[in-house]
Amino acid sequence: MKDGLVKGTDGKVRCWWPGDHDDYLLYHDTEWGKPVHDDIRLFEKICLEGFQSGLSWLTILRKRENFRKAFKGFDFNKVARFNETHVEKLLQDAGIVRHRQKIEATINNAKRAKEVIKEFGSLSEYFWTFKPPALERPKKMDYKSLTQFTTTPTSIRLSKDLKKRGWKFVGPTTAYAFMQAMGLVNDHVEGCYCR
Repeated sequence: MKDGLVKGTDGKVRCWWPGDHDDYLLYHDTEWGKPVHDDIRLFEKICLEGFQSGLSWLTILRKRENFRKAFKGFDFNKVARFNETHVEKLLQDAGIVRHRQKIEATINNAKRAKEVIKEFGSLSEYFWTFKPPALERPKKMDYKSLTQFTTTPTSIRLSKDLKKRGWKFVGPTTAYAFMQAMGLVNDHVEGCYCR
């Protein structure tokens, strides 16, 4: 495993991090690192990365359908209209992470998303301006490179820009995890069949 690769029971060689969890494997194989341009999916992911802060992604992944139901499919136009009554209801929802600041941040970020769309035309246009230059990427994406990357100069810039625009729970590590998941970078380890 020192190279960051494992051979699954299906015979496919992939990144080590999904382990043998079927739901995590499916996420790795079909979603993580694939370029996303859909505004709803981008908004969902930046919010869920915020909820993940301090937790494992697997915890959030297993609650994702509950989050989608609670936050109206992450339709930022609907979430932007949530009020204190919605917050109190969400704090009683055992199917999601019941953290007041993260819930309030999601509502706030929905309003900020609408502002970004007004300025850039879409969240996709905005977020993809943060695709990092080749010089910022390692020559080889191996286990050592991947485990050393928790932030990058671009994720720091993205985080700062989001915060300047009033977004919450969007630190540099959260921004980088978002970039990895949404395909702004390809962090599948070399040798992974998804790379």
